[in-house]
Amino acid sequence: MKIAKLGLLSVALFGTAVTAQAADDVTLQLKWVTQAQFAGYYVAQDKGFYEEADLNVTIKPGGPDIAPPQVIAGGGADVIVDWMPSALASREKGVPLVNIAQPFKSSGMMLTCRKDSGITSPADFPGKTLGVWFFGNEYPFLSWMSQLGIDTNGGDEGVTVLKQGFNVDPILQKQADCVSTMTYNEYWQIIDAGITPDELLVFKYEEQGVSTMEDGLYVLEENLADEAFVDKMARFVAASMKGWEYARANPDEAADIVLDNDASGAQTEKHQRRMMEEINKLTEGSDGKLDPADYERTVQTLLSGGSDPVISEAPTGAWSHAVIDKAM
Repeated sequence: MKIAKLGLLSVALFGTAVTAQAADDVTLQLKWVTQAQFAGYYVAQDKGFYEEADLNVTIKPGGPDIAPPQVIAGGGADVIVDWMPSALASREKGVPLVNIAQPFKSSGMMLTCRKDSGITSPADFPGKTLGVWFFGNEYPFLSWMSQLGIDTNGGDEGVTVLKQGFNVDPILQKQADCVSTMTYNEYWQIIDAGITPDELLVFKYEEQGVSTMEDGLYVLEENLADEAFVDKMARFVAASMKGWEYARANPDEAADIVLDNDASGAQTEKHQRRMMEEINKLTEGSDGKLDPADYERTVQTLLSGGSDPVISEAPTGAWSHAVIDKAM
């Protein structure tokens, strides 16, 4: 009787081991630090959605010195979160990134200016100092300036570009007339620092005709030839979109989950809950499938860079519905 029980126990343990081994490992590299911008992924992990999809997901936060395209090119991730301008520019430079899903439907990028700078419209930009993020985030701005015919090398007829750190100090200290902000993050840092909305003028990139797609999921093109990889990514995307859906329905809980995963302890409940509300506006209406029209609009924006466009020609093979179709 004891032998029989041991045998059954061994079978049960062996079955557990097989189940554990069956989970596929996925490493996701985020574009920035742990915050509500990436809540869908943290929610999917916390609520067990990845586990239900037989996935063991490692989420790697980003930072000012981390470029997701370089991470995936070096084998440090299976999939990355990146903005499409950065991904397409990287593709042209030899890193064959392919968009497999697009959780974000709208752009949150803005240029936020002090009214006391005298700026009332983009026509007032010449002669001013504008804070711009680099590391791949400068591409929408450069396209915008090219479309306006404004030189970015300074002077009375051009703008002086201040390489902005990932903070809003330049506008607070009046080192810049305008700074780069996101609807869900830096804008509110300015408000929290004591400048009121009435003292600011905001130019949303979407409203300026230079809207580009943000926070898509990208993999290396060669991996899409592997059926097992496509299946793994399909399960990852499906579980992630389930996480985003949960985050929209439960914003406060989603923000709390993000805070629980913030090893730095730098984030606050007030800021993350507010960010979650703004992020949900950007993911609303997306089922994860990239709209080819959104892609084409982004490409045309990047190509319309005058003598110095972000990309020199329209890419081919830069997106695929193979994963999302399987996920759906």
